Amino acid sequence: MTLQAPCAAAPANDFGHRPTGALQIVDVGAYTFETGGFLPQVEIAFETWGTLNEAGDNAILVAHALTGDTHVAATEADPGSGWWDSLLGAGRPIDPERWFVIAPAMVGGCYGSTGPASPDPEGEPWGSRFPFVTIRDSVHLEARLADQLGISKFHTVIGGSMGGARALEWAATYPERVGGVAVFACGAAATAEQIAFGQAQIKAIENDPHFDGGDYYDGQPPEAGLGLARRIAHITYRTETEMSVRFGREAQGEEDPFGWSARRRGRYQVESYLDHQAAKLSSRFDPNAYIVLTEALMSHDVGRGRGGAEQALQRVSAVPFLAAVDSDRLYFPEQSREIAELLPGEHEAHMISSPIGHDGFLTSPDQLADQMRSTLGL
Repeated sequence: MTLQAPCAAAPANDFGHRPTGALQIVDVGAYTFETGGFLPQVEIAFETWGTLNEAGDNAILVAHALTGDTHVAATEADPGSGWWDSLLGAGRPIDPERWFVIAPAMVGGCYGSTGPASPDPEGEPWGSRFPFVTIRDSVHLEARLADQLGISKFHTVIGGSMGGARALEWAATYPERVGGVAVFACGAAATAEQIAFGQAQIKAIENDPHFDGGDYYDGQPPEAGLGLARRIAHITYRTETEMSVRFGREAQGEEDPFGWSARRRGRYQVESYLDHQAAKLSSRFDPNAYIVLTEALMSHDVGRGRGGAEQALQRVSAVPFLAAVDSDRLYFPEQSREIAELLPGEHEAHMISSPIGHDGFLTSPDQLADQMRSTLGL
């Protein structure tokens, strides 16, 4: 196992940088992807909490969502707030005093694991040559990481949205290595509508004049395209009700939407909000990585090559915990209920009550803390 400082070999465009010491990075070797792409070396970045026991079976894997990272909760090296602080920490459902928690960055992204901005053997960013990645590919590579760390079996694999797809794929691909699986706000396969939303986001980036076929690393990145992709995505992450209550038709400060200056109108508050979300993502994320991970999520289908979702899920032996957000308009609660029905035994889809939509799985998962402890033995 090779450990090194994060981003030690990062190219000039250092997307997704975390503080020195926050990440560990392991070389998991060469890899041939499902669709035939090949990388001579793949590195997986991750953060950990707690201590692995001698048997290597007290581990919990937490899988991030599309633009998420490894920083699930505070660590000594990076004490800043994490994206699931309400679930991971002392006295919380995932307690590092009891569990060894690992959060890997998915391959193809830009948070330390090998991705399009990573250097090839000649030191040039992979760019347009980076392989097509599936959710199943990411799970196979995470299994290699687990092997190197001495993890014999995960007590639980947990994730939401794209992380939920990874968790479900883990349970179906390596049933003998997963004791429990928690899938938040995700279905058994990407639906036609979800694929359509993903395609619109990809085209927004590819149509940016700076995209250059994906080989833009020596110039201006396609930030405008990435910003537009984020706007499209963020609308699906929230609800009409929330936006109406928060913003309505109000103008942004002194910007009158009906007042023209140099042939430009002002903005509504909701426009300013979307502009802010776009700028935040553009400052921290690689557009190529956004495409790779979006395509990976579009590829999600636990039943692919396995006779369909029902046959695939019948092989799952892990104790399941399924959760949906009642107002989600991207991953409808019915999709979580479908997984519950297809898994062996009798199960239910637990519900997070939130007015904000899909992102409720990030903001309010603690609503289900007691049910998680009871079902998963946490």
